[in-house]
Amino acid sequence: MKIKSVDLTYLNVPFTPHTDKHLKYWLPHWHITQVCRLTMDNGIVGIGETIPNYTWSRVPDDIEDQILGEEAASLMWNDGIGAGVQMAIFDAIGKHENVPAHQLLGNQVRDYVPLSWWNMDMPAADWARQCADAHKAGYTSAKLKARSWQDVRGAVEAILKVVPEHFHLDFDYNGTLDNAANAVAHLKAMEAYPQVAMIESPIPQGDVAGSKQIRQRINKAVAMHYGSPPILTTLAEDVTDGFVVSGGARAISEQTAIADAANKPYWLQLVGTGITTTWAAHLGAVHKAAKWPAITCMNIWKEQLIRDKIVMRGGYHQVLDKPGLGIELDEKTIKKLTVDYHWIDKVRHVYRYARKSGEVVYMGASKEDLQRVYPAAALPVCERGSVTLPYEDDGSKRFKEIWEAVQDGKTLRRFEGRKRAPAKRK
Repeated sequence: MKIKSVDLTYLNVPFTPHTDKHLKYWLPHWHITQVCRLTMDNGIVGIGETIPNYTWSRVPDDIEDQILGEEAASLMWNDGIGAGVQMAIFDAIGKHENVPAHQLLGNQVRDYVPLSWWNMDMPAADWARQCADAHKAGYTSAKLKARSWQDVRGAVEAILKVVPEHFHLDFDYNGTLDNAANAVAHLKAMEAYPQVAMIESPIPQGDVAGSKQIRQRINKAVAMHYGSPPILTTLAEDVTDGFVVSGGARAISEQTAIADAANKPYWLQLVGTGITTTWAAHLGAVHKAAKWPAITCMNIWKEQLIRDKIVMRGGYHQVLDKPGLGIELDEKTIKKLTVDYHWIDKVRHVYRYARKSGEVVYMGASKEDLQRVYPAAALPVCERGSVTLPYEDDGSKRFKEIWEAVQDGKTLRRFEGRKRAPAKRK
């Protein structure tokens, strides 16, 4: 069965309204997804999906030169052909052989797989709204982007008012706690909340000594991205309880072999709509170590792009047993969302970090800037009463002044609270 043609379609898939309230300032380019259709010489069509501005492997520009006329089975384990194309090949071969994709990937070990809700850092009320929505949708966990410029403890307390006791929270700091001293002090305080289950990358993963100290001193499971530090160092120093695993079918299979040998669980992190989430389920069905809830971020989009929607039940969804991926595209929605571009710019903005005292610090024009500038400025770690929000360009002289002041990693500090009381004379 040879590949006859390749069709790649870009879509602009809207975020859910509440997600868009915040995510439009950070990842508006995640609106763009690319649907791949591969037609075989026998008429079978395989489907897949790539998030071109994020995914582990974009579809190469010369993909037609690479795969047209080739035997589909010869390309199954080639991760370099791109996420959507690899999915589509497994889908087509499964349809041809009349077996589900997971039978091509390995021996099935589970027929339901765990999946987690996902979103970025937000003020307390917004995180609570996200988690309430997650619980209502059948999820039992949320992986959230915890940041040192937010009152994370206050946000947890807001969440716990709207979800049941069994709802778990996993926090990804992306290294923003900066060092072991900061991390241990903050994470020890988080031990007061049993619903907080896992901590991902609290400090830069290259800090092996700091990571080892954190794991020895806190009573929470620690997760780190597989491969940083090198896997032999990670295991020898025992700096993590489990992994974040991503990549193509071959890479995930290789990472799984090591995780199984070390008895380290992991979560699959493969971002996309219902198409990618279904693919992740087939992978999770055969890899024993994929025991932690997968992260596909499916919940951020209004559309799953598939006809039969994924339904969550008790934090799990069922692995499909139909041939291939076992899904059909929602062609009407895909036609409506098709576009001829593949990038969306961020709304121009800066970030306003406000402390309870009334002190305000303005910083950078992106979350990437914040991750660098905030710890460099030695600002407080998850201070009570603090909140950071985007300040969008409103065309005012005030915004222009702030914008110009925070370029090149600089900060602008002001007091914007109530007027200070005059000092008493002695």
